[in-house]
Amino acid sequence: MTSQATENGTQRRSVPSREVLSQTDRVVNAISQHHHRSRSVKSTALDQQIRASEGEKMSRASSTRHRERSPLRAQSEKQQGENARAASTESSSTTSAIYQQPKMLSNPEVTLLSTALSPLALRVSSPPLSYQVQGSKKPMSLDRMGLDVQHAVIMEDLLYVLLGSEGQYIRFHERYNPSAEADRLSGPEFRLAKGLDPSLRDLTKNLLKLATYRSSVEAFIEIQSKTEYGVVNHALCAAIRHIMKEYLALMSDMEYKMLTSPSFTLNTFHIETMDMARKLTELNYIVQQISRKEESVAEYTDELGTDFDKIMETLKANDGNLNALNNIGISKTTSMITKGGDVIKLLTDRLYSVSGDPASRELLTYLVREASRPYMKMLNMWLHRGIIADPFNEFLIKEQKSIRRERLDEDYTDEYWDKRYTLRKDDLPPQIGDSRTCDKILLAGKFLNVVRECGGVDVSNEIKDAPETIDDPRLLSNINAAYAHANGYLLSLLINTHKLSERLTSLKHYFFLDQADFFTNFMDVAFHELRKAAKNVSTSKLQSLLDLALRQPGSITATDPFKEDISVQMNEVGLTEWLMRIVSVSGLDPRDIAAMQLSTTTPATDKSSERDDKKGITGIQALQFDFKIPFPLSLVISRKTILRYQLLFRHLVALKHIEQLLGVAWLDQAKTAGWARRSRSVHLQKWKSKVWNLRAKMLVFIQQVLYFSTTEVVEPNWSSLMAGISDVNTVDALMQNHVDFLDTCLKECMLTNSKLLRVMAKLMSACKLFATYTTQLSKTLPGIDSEAADADSGALDKVTKLESILLQYEQNFDHHLKILMDALNYYAATETVVLLSLCARLEVCMISETRNGL
Repeated sequence: MTSQATENGTQRRSVPSREVLSQTDRVVNAISQHHHRSRSVKSTALDQQIRASEGEKMSRASSTRHRERSPLRAQSEKQQGENARAASTESSSTTSAIYQQPKMLSNPEVTLLSTALSPLALRVSSPPLSYQVQGSKKPMSLDRMGLDVQHAVIMEDLLYVLLGSEGQYIRFHERYNPSAEADRLSGPEFRLAKGLDPSLRDLTKNLLKLATYRSSVEAFIEIQSKTEYGVVNHALCAAIRHIMKEYLALMSDMEYKMLTSPSFTLNTFHIETMDMARKLTELNYIVQQISRKEESVAEYTDELGTDFDKIMETLKANDGNLNALNNIGISKTTSMITKGGDVIKLLTDRLYSVSGDPASRELLTYLVREASRPYMKMLNMWLHRGIIADPFNEFLIKEQKSIRRERLDEDYTDEYWDKRYTLRKDDLPPQIGDSRTCDKILLAGKFLNVVRECGGVDVSNEIKDAPETIDDPRLLSNINAAYAHANGYLLSLLINTHKLSERLTSLKHYFFLDQADFFTNFMDVAFHELRKAAKNVSTSKLQSLLDLALRQPGSITATDPFKEDISVQMNEVGLTEWLMRIVSVSGLDPRDIAAMQLSTTTPATDKSSERDDKKGITGIQALQFDFKIPFPLSLVISRKTILRYQLLFRHLVALKHIEQLLGVAWLDQAKTAGWARRSRSVHLQKWKSKVWNLRAKMLVFIQQVLYFSTTEVVEPNWSSLMAGISDVNTVDALMQNHVDFLDTCLKECMLTNSKLLRVMAKLMSACKLFATYTTQLSKTLPGIDSEAADADSGALDKVTKLESILLQYEQNFDHHLKILMDALNYYAATETVVLLSLCARLEVCMISETRNGL
């Protein structure tokens, strides 16, 4: 309607022919036409007063048309004459070509934009630029006008340009494309018509910078207000929009002064807009910085990583369903957006750099304060509720929703605690960019998140007395207070409510065989089942036998409230082979632990594993316990720590089993007649003595290693752990102390050193084979004894063969024992001093037992 009214108004005010109008008349007419095109047909009271004044002047000058007069009076008379002739020449074809309505591009019309814009952005197409109009005529050249007329024309054009439109003599440069986002953000360049006086040109160029900055800022507001740019950008745009309202009010004031004040000049215009120009200069700098940041993020190095993480998270959340990838929108534009803490960081850095300028400091302080409000709301929700309300992924804490609490039973890498919530280290605002502060923020929310999932946080209450802006001086104290509160709350929940100490004591009974009368009973009743190959063992039968042993009256476990959580498992890979795949001098790595657990269900591919699979391991070698831990105790006693308990358990069970085999061999040798009575053959009797000595050395070796592992490794470290539970101040420290305890036990039990592990495996294998070998000889030894007494040559050959086999056992055991002693001395001096105790104990015992002839 406005365009139609303007068009009609223009037609009713047609101009006289070129022959009648003088140069000054045409300029006055141009100004009048320009005013009419920008307003509706209904004129304001001020316009009516001007026309009345011009009519009086025209009537007084009707008889003196060719008389000399002042330029302003001549202009007024000519304009009144034009209005008088307009009624009689409305259909005349003699309208001046200078003001002829230009022909537009093919059917110019307003269209709605199809692209998704921000809610407050313009949704109609922009008008065509002047150079796109077909058949348009150029206005009168400026060099044909006087200085006063140029001043009036340029002032009029500047008002249009400063509001985003083109003027008659100030046009957009041909390089500027308003439909291109990059051009809009950079701001338009302008070209001035030729002939403008130099005194006006300099001031005009300075004011045109204001127009460029204004267009750039308006484009920034329109673009950054889109939904995907996040709430921080939205808050920033709202703050800038408030400043742009002040700009519009200033332009309205400038127009009013230009129309009403004869003393209003271009220089006055420039002076009165200087404060706003400084503000827009700062805003334009921020716009360009954010734009350049987004261009740098557009590199594919970060882009590919972001999309890959998004794909993997979607696949995990949907259990590997590839169809779920059709529902995610991996947008290159979205991943290139500068948002959240990164925006606050840019604003803060700029604030620090202009801190010496009071006006700029005030502006940027206002922008930082307003932009940080939604960010601080998210921070307070995380600190005081343990909840992330971050729909646009701009908060400093990143949540992996695919890692769920329900998967804790399968989590062998502490993924739930370590990876579900992580820091976005590249997007941290400087106000909370300190590493210790960030860790406190992360842990405070983690702690409360755990408590909330256990029903311990009331989320219905409103958060009070929390800082609302990031420049609030209470920010750090609020973070520290929230961290202390959350940490104390979760510690109390774990230690008091869920009885962490009692759980750990129960684990010690079951996995470290502390007061393990139940385990002796279990091994006795399950002996025949455990002798089978691991793949043939009935786990359900073993579980039933274990339940009977646990409920045995008088047993330490009969009154244990957690005995229902223990279960039997069969690991198809031997302990030594299992550890050798992942062990190193530095210890166990979480990724190796996950791979190790995977190896229990995935067939091994290396040659040694193939040999083990061919031979197979027995049930006693594959036996291990599992323990169900409820949430939130599963954060401290995680699957990763349970796996360490299982390693230590299998090591102790192996030592106890070999000790039992050597004990059975000793009893057999003491009861069987072939072993107990003195042989009539001297060679056979010496062989028996050597067998007893070697068996005694092996038994003492196994007993000393078992004693060392339990009494000198597990017990001291256990005491330190339990003492630390009462003194610990943070949940993270509690979790770390527990893991350190297990790692120390593994290291001091020689399970994390490849050389010690290999030597110990060979010594234990030799002891086991020798015990089995001597037990099997009990049946054939009496026959060999009787034959040797008769001096039978065949019997002598058998005795010689027995001596040869025994010599091999002795040499093998002594050789590897010496290697072990040397390695223990070396590693005791370089790594773990506690190994020196085992070394000294083995030396004394071996010498003592050998001298006693046991």
